[in-house]
Amino acid sequence: MVDRSPRTREQPKVALVTLGCARNDVDSEELAGRLSAEGWDVAASADGSGGDADVVVVNTCTFVEQAKKDSVDAVLAAGGGSPGGAKVVAVGCMAERYGAELAEALPEAAAVLGFDHYGNLPSRLDDVLAGRPLASHTPTDRRTLLPLSPVKRPEAVERGSIPGHEWLPEVPRQRLDDAPVAPLKLASGCDRRCSFCAIPSFRGAFVSRDPRDVVAEAAWLADHGVAEVLLVSENSTSYGKDIDARGAAGGALERLLGELAAVPGIRRVRVSYLQPAEVRPPLLRAIAATPRVASYFDLSFQHASAPVLRRMRRFGSRETFLALCREIRALDPEAGIRSNVIVGFPGETEDDLAELEAFLAEAELDAVGVFGYSDEDGTEALDLPDKVDAGEIAARVERITRLAEHVAEDRAARRVGTTVEVLVERREADDDLDDTEDAEDAGGSWVGRAAHQGPEVDGECRLVGEDDLLDGLAPGVLVAGRVVDAEGIDLVVEALAVAQATAADAGGEQHVAATPVGAGAW
Repeated sequence: MVDRSPRTREQPKVALVTLGCARNDVDSEELAGRLSAEGWDVAASADGSGGDADVVVVNTCTFVEQAKKDSVDAVLAAGGGSPGGAKVVAVGCMAERYGAELAEALPEAAAVLGFDHYGNLPSRLDDVLAGRPLASHTPTDRRTLLPLSPVKRPEAVERGSIPGHEWLPEVPRQRLDDAPVAPLKLASGCDRRCSFCAIPSFRGAFVSRDPRDVVAEAAWLADHGVAEVLLVSENSTSYGKDIDARGAAGGALERLLGELAAVPGIRRVRVSYLQPAEVRPPLLRAIAATPRVASYFDLSFQHASAPVLRRMRRFGSRETFLALCREIRALDPEAGIRSNVIVGFPGETEDDLAELEAFLAEAELDAVGVFGYSDEDGTEALDLPDKVDAGEIAARVERITRLAEHVAEDRAARRVGTTVEVLVERREADDDLDDTEDAEDAGGSWVGRAAHQGPEVDGECRLVGEDDLLDGLAPGVLVAGRVVDAEGIDLVVEALAVAQATAADAGGEQHVAATPVGAGAW
């Protein structure tokens, strides 16, 4: 280990560039914690450059073809294109998936490191700085690393081999921003075998985190200014199937939601990545009715035509998905429901597309991400017949996107007149201001999200109302308000009251109090 005391060398600097999903965001903050603990000066790179860093670590994504291109571009940009620039190290899903193949294609990267290197990343970066050559990561099918039986997996998990599965005090997480919302990892890996998806091959079999560690990390996040935690995994509905003899149906996630909601300082808990085939009535009720848990259902439908879903190796149909949406809205008519769909899957016909359109029109989802199918190495779908032409896929993406946006905007418009609770996130510059810093000085609009709006993808709320209330707001405050207008999928909300800290913030009974306009804020 290199001695980094001030007497022997200047503190080395590392910049982290993160691409892809919220799971990667968690991994980057865990890596930042490891590096900081070993004496590195760690910073997030907002523009993708290394700045004055000695090393730039690019946490790559390989979700779809465009994500791969973005990751390669990020590696190339991070080094600045000059021999004297920062050394670049690629980590993350693309590095894990392609390893030495990626290193050969990207000589600009000083190293390509897989998940097994995360535990000793500081030492590996020491090697990079010292110019010592590193053998590139050799990919393996990570599904083979753990027992087939889920309940035998926790004992088989090697420390450091699965990001996010070490005890928090041993692996401190370091925030890379000061946002009042942060992702919190529930589990890693996936046991499903969707024909279009390669993720299980490089993320491995499903492994739940110990619920005690999840709660402890939530408390740590609350101590670091986080008011909302976003629970992430490849499949949150499977949580607990490897730590409870009854499987996921034993209610581990339902119990965990209540424990997280009781963590002092946490004002909202949000679950993401729900698998429709695995949802169950008790889980639906827990999400819809547990105080401080957002009534928000991120359901990966992927399509609505039964024949397409079977070729995708997925369950469900237009009818079963509509029944699920009706069940959710019977519990809470204002619940948020979002999903992703893939169009242009091999063999998709015009009838299949019409079935998807009919589902979207009737389901009235709050938000839909539309993706065009692309071949992925190592997947069953790669070898399926009846591929759809790339130009036709693009046309179908545009067609379904238009419909999804129309439905989401109509759903937003029908929220006018309802009451919502908005978690304040930032103050945004008005049109005549240059940036957010000016907005702080000149009184720009406060922006946040209601319970039905997930971070970054589902629209947001702009707060209006009495100056004495708005002037007392800050990121992380929860505001009760009334929706007075819709701007696309975004809402304009009249702030009516500020939710006060209650006994729940001291570990007591959960309830929400509110301070009306003019009565002061907490």
